[in-house]
Amino acid sequence: ASFVTQTAVTGGEDALVGNVNKLMVSPPGYSGTPRKGHLVFDACFESGNLGRVDYISEFEFDLFIRPDTCNPRFRVWFNFTVENVRETQRVIFNVVNFSKTKSLYRDGMSPVVKSTSRPKWQRLPAKNVYYYRCPDHRRNYVMSFAFCFDREDDVYQFAYCYPYTYSRLQHYLASLERRNLPYLQREQLGLSVQQRRLDLLTITNSEREKKLVFLTARVHPGESPASFICQGVIDFLVSHHPVAQILRDHVIFKIVPMLNPDGVYLGNYRCSLMGFDLNRHWQDPSPWAHPTLHAVKQLIVQMNQDPRVSLEFYIDVHAHSTMLNGFMYGNVFEDEERVQRQAVFPRLLCQNAPDFSFSNTSFNRDVVKAGTGRRFLGGLLDDTSYCYTLEVSFYSYMTAGSTAPVPYTEETYMKLGRNVARTFLDYYKLNNFVKDNRPTPIQRKKCMRSCCPPPPFFSPQFKFLSLIVL
Repeated sequence: ASFVTQTAVTGGEDALVGNVNKLMVSPPGYSGTPRKGHLVFDACFESGNLGRVDYISEFEFDLFIRPDTCNPRFRVWFNFTVENVRETQRVIFNVVNFSKTKSLYRDGMSPVVKSTSRPKWQRLPAKNVYYYRCPDHRRNYVMSFAFCFDREDDVYQFAYCYPYTYSRLQHYLASLERRNLPYLQREQLGLSVQQRRLDLLTITNSEREKKLVFLTARVHPGESPASFICQGVIDFLVSHHPVAQILRDHVIFKIVPMLNPDGVYLGNYRCSLMGFDLNRHWQDPSPWAHPTLHAVKQLIVQMNQDPRVSLEFYIDVHAHSTMLNGFMYGNVFEDEERVQRQAVFPRLLCQNAPDFSFSNTSFNRDVVKAGTGRRFLGGLLDDTSYCYTLEVSFYSYMTAGSTAPVPYTEETYMKLGRNVARTFLDYYKLNNFVKDNRPTPIQRKKCMRSCCPPPPFFSPQFKFLSLIVL
C-alpha cells in the first residue's frame, strides 16, 4: 500500500473535512526510510472516522474525530485502523475533540478493538482508559487509552462502539431473501441522497386485517447498537420459534432497519450527508434533502388513512451515550387512562428483558424533541396507537441485585431485540396460542443477574488487552 507521510500538522480543528488515508506518522524532522513503529492510520473505509493525527512523542498521539459531514457540531463516533506497528510497542492515544462533555467513559466505558488475527471485537479494559477535561485542548474533554501492540503483521482497528455498516445490513438482508420465506417481503421504499437503498421489511403470515407494528432504526448513524437490536427483532420474527409463528399469524411487522444509510456509510455520528439531524425533521421532511425520512413518513401517513390498517405501535430504536440499560421514551397525554395504557408495553418488556429498565423509562413533551418520530407520530396517530423511542446504552446494563455493570456485546444487543419481539406476545395476550401454554425456550432466559455472572469478556488469546504500564 502507498502511505502518506506526516511529520508536522497545520490548520485548526475546523479544517477537518476528510478522513486520514494511510497516513504514516513519523517523528518531527524525520526524513529517512519509514521504520516499523512509524504508525500508519487509516479511516478511508465504510463507517470510518478519523480526521487528523498529531505526533506528541514516540509513545503518544493526539487523535481528532472528523465532524459529521456539513455539520461541525457533532464529533463523537470514531473508527480507524493502525498498522506498521512494532511488536511490544506501547502507545497512548488521546481522542481530543469530543463534542459532548457527558459520557459513559466516566462510568467505565472503553473503546472496542480487534485485529486481523483476532477478528472478534473486544472492549479494552476500563483500567486503561481515562476521561478528563484537558487544559491543553481548550479545556475540552479528552479520552485517553493506553495500548500495547503485540503482533507486527496485524492491522488493528479501534472504534467508539461495535460498527454495523450499510454493507453488513445489505449482506444480511440478501441472505434473508435467499431463504425465500413466504412470510418475509423485502422492498426498496426509496433511495438516499447518495442513492443507497432504503429497505422496508414486512413480516407476517398474511396481510389480512391485523394489528400493525412499525419499527425503524439508525436515524442517528453513529448509534450502531440500534442495528444489532433491529437484527435481533428480525431474526426472531422470521425464525421457526413457536412464539414467532403466532406473532406472524396475528400481527404485521414493518421494519425499516436503516433510516440514514448515507450517514452510516460516511461514519457520521448524528447527521445525514447534508448535515441534517433527520430526527428533527419529521414534521416537514423534504423529498430532496431528507428523501428517506420523506418516504417513511409518506408510508405511515398513507397506512394511517387506510381503514383496513390498525397501526398500533411505532418504535424508533436508538443508542444512548450517557445512560445504562435499555429503556424507553414515550409521550405525555392528558387522558390518564391513555397514560397508563402507554406504560403497559415497557412494563412487559421489563419482565422479559433483564437489561431493560422501567425506572429509566420516561414520558415527556420537551420542545426540543418536537421534530422526532416519536413526538410527531404520537400527535398524528389516534389514541389507540403508541409511539416510543427505544434506547439502549452504548456501554452496559445493571440487572436486579447486580453490583457491577455488565458490558453489552453484539450478542446481548441482539438478545434485547429478540425480547422486544417476544413482548408483543404478552401485550396482545397471545400466550394461549403457544402449544400447551408451556413456557418456550426464550421465556426460560438464562439468568443474567448477579447470582449467575456472565462469561468472561476477555479470553487469554487477547494478550494485547492486558494492562499496560508506560
